[in-house]
Amino acid sequence: MTASPHAAHLAQLNVATLRHPLDDPRMAPFVEMLDPVNAAADGAPGFVWRLMEEGAADATGLRPAGEDVIVNLTVWETQEALWDFTYRSGHLEVMRRRREWFERHVEAHLVLWWVPAGHLPTVGEALERLADLRVHGPSPRAFTFASSYTAAEGVQHLQAVPPAQPEQAARSARPAPGGGAAAV
Repeated sequence: MTASPHAAHLAQLNVATLRHPLDDPRMAPFVEMLDPVNAAADGAPGFVWRLMEEGAADATGLRPAGEDVIVNLTVWETQEALWDFTYRSGHLEVMRRRREWFERHVEAHLVLWWVPAGHLPTVGEALERLADLRVHGPSPRAFTFASSYTAAEGVQHLQAVPPAQPEQAARSARPAPGGGAAAV
């Protein structure tokens, strides 16, 4: 995790339902993009952390939301940094081709929320924020790019999230090498 002058960071979770297993030849173009896109995220300005499966270079083996659902959980210094990586980098190619590899979503699949700088969100915390967004709609507790809230507006929700203890963070995820981030 990289050091940051910001008191709060932006956490994001997105989930995607696979059309085919990752080892299916139809998924090969997506799988081939994982390492380059993750490396780009790792070096992106404002990136703080990403979830990775123990012993792996990404989180595609983790299936906390269902056997056919992959998760992406990252933390960024600012919403602008996440936006720039998502829509102004090589990650955009993955977004353009997502219908080849993932089912169309019928409910919210992306959630953003503010966390205290230094806090590494757990998958459970992230899935709870997504559930909150799905049930209650956007709020300072759980929002989207289209319905965003500032860190100042989210301050009241920061106190509800205690900073992760080192052993808790190690169990829930491990930091990306070199302080990197991933969007896939």
